[in-house]
Amino acid sequence: MRSFVVLALVGLGAQLVDGSLGMAYGVTSTTLLLAAGTSPAAASATVHLSEIGTTLASGAAHWRFGNVDWKVVAKVGIPGAVGAFAGATFLSWLSTEAAAPVMSLILLSLGVYVLVRFTRRGPSTANLGKPLRRRFLAPLGVVAGFVDASGGGGWGPVGTPALLASGRMEPRKVIGTIDTSEFLVAVAASLGFLTGLGTAGVNAGWAAALLLGGLIAAPIAAWLVRHLPPAVLGAAVGGLIILTNSRTLLNSDWIDAAAPVRYSVYAVLYAVWAAALAYSVRRHRDERRRAAGAAEDAAVPETTA
Repeated sequence: MRSFVVLALVGLGAQLVDGSLGMAYGVTSTTLLLAAGTSPAAASATVHLSEIGTTLASGAAHWRFGNVDWKVVAKVGIPGAVGAFAGATFLSWLSTEAAAPVMSLILLSLGVYVLVRFTRRGPSTANLGKPLRRRFLAPLGVVAGFVDASGGGGWGPVGTPALLASGRMEPRKVIGTIDTSEFLVAVAASLGFLTGLGTAGVNAGWAAALLLGGLIAAPIAAWLVRHLPPAVLGAAVGGLIILTNSRTLLNSDWIDAAAPVRYSVYAVLYAVWAAALAYSVRRHRDERRRAAGAAEDAAVPETTA
């Protein structure tokens, strides 16, 4: 019973972050299952089974709050499902640990770009509203889906920064669209794991606990992303990507940093992230005050001499 409650709380926290920032449900949940001694394939299979329910609830909540672009859902979600099925069947018989540092380096670069862009200038509006092309979304979906299934998480960390970097969607719609399209990825990955592992490879009880927590958090996260300013959301997402992938790189065979070095790097990154968030919040408040002042000036009728 205790493990069920703990897993439910993990599912709640993971979905709260995932639904408001567009990533981290799979990474958080899979990490816990691996720490409990589950094999990588079984952990990813269990998490993706729970995600069928959490992504469906999250997608419905984001749709209700107007956070979903359905055209993009189809263009990125269907290729993502193909990649997820391939990744699941691949992981069923082969570990992808060797590829983790390479992917983390790519994601780290994207995270730095997103954090700097949103902190310094805020979300670009030059291309806002322009359609995203299929030749960009289809490869993105395949890669993100494959990484998600084979690594136990990755749909959000790959898809969210890529769509944010395009500057063609509002951050809240990027997050809502990525969360909604992940339903297709979760279904395809689950089918792939069932094909490769059979029903014995999935812990249904753990999946149910994660699902319960995720269902509770889904509408809260969708409301949260609707009301947070885009600049703050962008800075939060960028910092999360940097921290997550820096940890992977520092613990990889490439670097294998000693504990004092790792903790020093983490301290610096947390400080930079906190400063970026504070700056984004302050800039957003200044912009709101200027907008309010301009509106008051426009509302005052001009006097004639």
